[in-house]
Amino acid sequence: MATMTTLQYPDPPVVLDRREGPFGEVVLRRHGDLLQIIANGTFLMDTSDGRSERRLVDAALDALDDRERPRVLIGGLGVGFSLAHAAANPRWGRVTVVEREPSIVDWHRTGPLRTLSADALADPRTEIVEADLVRHLATTTDTYDALCLDIDNGPDWTVTEDNDSLYGPSGLATCRDRLDPGGVLAVWSAQPSANFEETLRNAGFQAVRTEEIPVVRGVPDVVHLALRPT
Repeated sequence: MATMTTLQYPDPPVVLDRREGPFGEVVLRRHGDLLQIIANGTFLMDTSDGRSERRLVDAALDALDDRERPRVLIGGLGVGFSLAHAAANPRWGRVTVVEREPSIVDWHRTGPLRTLSADALADPRTEIVEADLVRHLATTTDTYDALCLDIDNGPDWTVTEDNDSLYGPSGLATCRDRLDPGGVLAVWSAQPSANFEETLRNAGFQAVRTEEIPVVRGVPDVVHLALRPT
């Protein structure tokens, strides 16, 4: 997710598309030169910045060892900042994005968000999986070198109640099982969480730390990082 910009525009937002998805209403709107995604009346993200979403991907890669062509799973397509940044880096061997809202995927493939992700979607390393991330992690047999999760505003501020389990002991155990030895879990958050750090340690992760990312306005975003033991 991304924090809402505080930039002011003289005109109100214009709705570009409104759809009923599997988890409620999803709206794409334009406000000035920004594109915004709204779910069930709650602001999710916009195209105002993207530095913390890009850092999510880079921090995960920096935490890995020198393994060749690591595979990354990005949880949440959003406005495409993380996908585009990962696909622009030739070091990643495979970039899998899990997105549960078909409308968001469609807006990237054929709609206004295509300008942000067209090159990444055309990259043969890119795979888009239309699925709920929690269910996908629990059912897939695939493993990854990095999990970059950005489906909520943080472990303590989830978009839907179903996502709560992802940040608890059972969800983190599932994340650990989806990582190869030495793999990294990176979780975007709008604020740090000492409780989440402790939960990561109790779930068997090592080298747990939180990295702050300054944003244009407001408090810094953070990325929680943790490694599966080798």
